[in-house]
Amino acid sequence: MGALMKLIDVILFIMFLVIAIAAPLLDAQTCFPSNMFPSVLLNLKTWYTHEYRDYLVSEKPHFFVGLIWLELLFAWPLSIASLYGIVAGKSWLRTTCLLYGVSTMTAMVAILSELVGSGKASAKLLKMYSPFMGFAVLAILRGLLPNSPNSNSVGTKPAFARKKRA
Repeated sequence: MGALMKLIDVILFIMFLVIAIAAPLLDAQTCFPSNMFPSVLLNLKTWYTHEYRDYLVSEKPHFFVGLIWLELLFAWPLSIASLYGIVAGKSWLRTTCLLYGVSTMTAMVAILSELVGSGKASAKLLKMYSPFMGFAVLAILRGLLPNSPNSNSVGTKPAFARKKRA
């Protein structure tokens, strides 16, 4: 179980790092005026929108903009806290993973339902969004699975350490 938890933590670390970088630089372009971003980021978003034909990003339906606000105000800070929790071995990592996973899964159900139900999404676009549902499931599992008491995986520090007295 300890090796599995380490593998999950590595995968989550990579994904949380991607989210921590992408949310304020790319996703935020959906909510904020374009003059707030350097041209290189605007060009990257334009390339992505054309390459994947992501009509959600280009058309900005209200539900999608609301989900991006949820990501920026709730999920993005949780991803940063979870990154710190993984690196520092914090006991509350399970809680942040669970919160992030449930929030992301809820958003992904809405997004994937729209993509599939509208018939507008290409297979390439579905392949772009689908891994985030898997990531959400993995984060939820990390939040629900107990830490193995005999493993040295991240996040398994003793709750109360005694100080030696002279």
